[in-house]
This record gives sequence, structure tokens and C-alpha cells, in this order.
Amino acid sequence: MQKSSILNILRKGNTVFTFKDILLSSNETNPDLLKRRIHYYVKNRELYPIRKGIYAKDKNYDRMELANKIYTPSYISLETVLSQEGVVFQHYEQIFVVSYLTREITCDGQKYGFRKVKDRILTNSYGIEKRDHYFIASRERAFLDTVYLNKNYYFDNLSSIDWDRCFEMLPIYKNKAMEKRLNSCHKMAKHA
Repeated sequence: MQKSSILNILRKGNTVFTFKDILLSSNETNPDLLKRRIHYYVKNRELYPIRKGIYAKDKNYDRMELANKIYTPSYISLETVLSQEGVVFQHYEQIFVVSYLTREITCDGQKYGFRKVKDRILTNSYGIEKRDHYFIASRERAFLDTVYLNKNYYFDNLSSIDWDRCFEMLPIYKNKAMEKRLNSCHKMAKHA
């Protein structure tokens, strides 16, 4: 990897890069040599090491982008989106992510909560948006993810939920108990 290769990587719009991203962007064929060169760039502060195999241009990287890079495939959802959209009023410092495993980790001072869903749900892109350099659930998809993963969850404000869209997305989950919970939430919202 030559100096120009690392500069090309840093010129990209991304703020977070995995070892694989760097390998694919460079024309380096020897991964061990690339690791040594990355170490050199980290030592000279041209790359900021966030976590093993994950780097940033500097300390001002996008935390949401990092959440998608820690475990892939994944997307931002649950309380992170619901809080931003005003469906729940509680503010969460933790970033909640839907992924193929359940983990809670702290990385560079930021807490990330990963919740496992079935592969068919995770890989279905309906209601998932590409924003900047990460994937995030729409309000309705985050709402459905929450209903799917939690039997008894209290939502503060359901008035902004597009119920037609929710019922369109419901087949993604293939879960009768979730369907009952969704109908119950819908009835509560109509009577509120």
C-alpha cells in the first residue's frame, strides 16, 4: 500500500474503515504487509484505531457508521430510532443495532447494544434506509423490530406511526404473537 493508496482511502466520504475496506481499496496482495503499513499510519496518526481491525480518519468519526462496521450485516434501529422519532421520550446514550447476534460492547467510550433477529428479517431491506454511510431503520421498521423483540414494551407516542406501512411490513417477521401485539398497539393508538 503506497502513500497514495492511504490518501485515496482518507478522501472517501466514509469516516470509518475496516481492515477489509482498506485491503479492497489498496492493491496490496499481502495482508501481513498491509497490517504493518496500517500500523505505520496509526503510529504516525494518519489513521485512528477504534477497535481491532477498525480505523477512522480521526477521533471525529460517525458513531452510527461505526455501529454498522462492528458487526455486518446490521442496521441502526430500536430505541435509537424511536427516541429520535419521538415514539419514546427516554433519551438513550447507547446506540441500538439489529444484527445477527446479541452483544453489548463499549467501543471508544460509546456503548452499543446489538440485538439478534432471524436472518430473513435482518437481510430484508424493506423499511431500511441508507443514510450517509450507514443503514438505519425507518420509524415503522424500528417500531416493528421493538414489538418483535419485546413482549411488553411501553411506547410513549404512537400518533406518528404509519399503521398501513406497519401492516405492510408485518409479513417480514412471520410471527403470530407479534401480530397480536401489533394489533393491540394499534387499538391503543386509535383510542388515545
